[in-house]
Amino acid sequence: MYEGSFHFVFFSISIAPAGTTQGKMWVSSVKLAADAYLVCLHHALTTEKEEVMGLLVGQFSEGSDVTCDIHSAVTLRRSDKRKDRVEISPEMLIEAQQRAEQMSATSGLQLHIVGWYHSHPHITVWPSDIDLQTQAGYQQMDNRFVGLIFSVYNEDPKTKMGNHQVTCFQATNQSPEGEPPQYVRLSVPLEITPTPSLEVNNQDALENLCATLFEEQREVLEASRELADKQPLDHLHNAAVMVRSVCGLSSSVLGPLVSTVEDRTQRMHIMTQILKQEADYLRKKLKDKKISASVMG
Repeated sequence: MYEGSFHFVFFSISIAPAGTTQGKMWVSSVKLAADAYLVCLHHALTTEKEEVMGLLVGQFSEGSDVTCDIHSAVTLRRSDKRKDRVEISPEMLIEAQQRAEQMSATSGLQLHIVGWYHSHPHITVWPSDIDLQTQAGYQQMDNRFVGLIFSVYNEDPKTKMGNHQVTCFQATNQSPEGEPPQYVRLSVPLEITPTPSLEVNNQDALENLCATLFEEQREVLEASRELADKQPLDHLHNAAVMVRSVCGLSSSVLGPLVSTVEDRTQRMHIMTQILKQEADYLRKKLKDKKISASVMG
């Protein structure tokens, strides 16, 4: 299993080590593109009060040892507003599949929905019983389907540094036939693979994140508006909360996104300078060779 850590200015993130749970694993390993990982983590960090979720787009390899390559992440609205619940409605699943088909058309690859991700703010990275039941339900549609969990807003007691973890898992039923299912976790080896640039679909996902979060708030306010005549004070309170939440989007989403773009721009500028120096060096070498050849001639 791949293990490593990625260190940023204000926190570190690591891939959780594999557990010892035994069972049949339908996927031997998962490769997560770095820019898709960035979308998932950025989404997870937008709130520390509620779990967020999305779907993963990629492809499976052929053969006995199946590898799942995750190319893109699709952020989704939460259909269940309870803070410790994440569910995907059939409408959102169809919408995500349509996006995957669009990605296939533009990339030339056979892409489809290969998994899902969600966040665990302030709690362990390991899946809960509900997570395992949800994962098992997805595997009934495709037994290769994988799940990612991003544990965020935790603090390392030794370093006092923000500590985030990510794990990949599947679920398997350990109950004897005829008895109620008892699902347990199967840890899937996870590797985050470098990407030279921010892929267009993942860039779109980051740009649309604000709209996704705003739509969640708007749905809550619309439900409150229907009861405004009976509960006017509650509606006013909900409207004020939405205004505060929308204002908070600029700091929780747009601020980090701008910082990410600025960081990438700076790195591209440095790389451009290096390439220019290399080009000047090669031109000089070519010129010297031409002069040397003319002298010898």
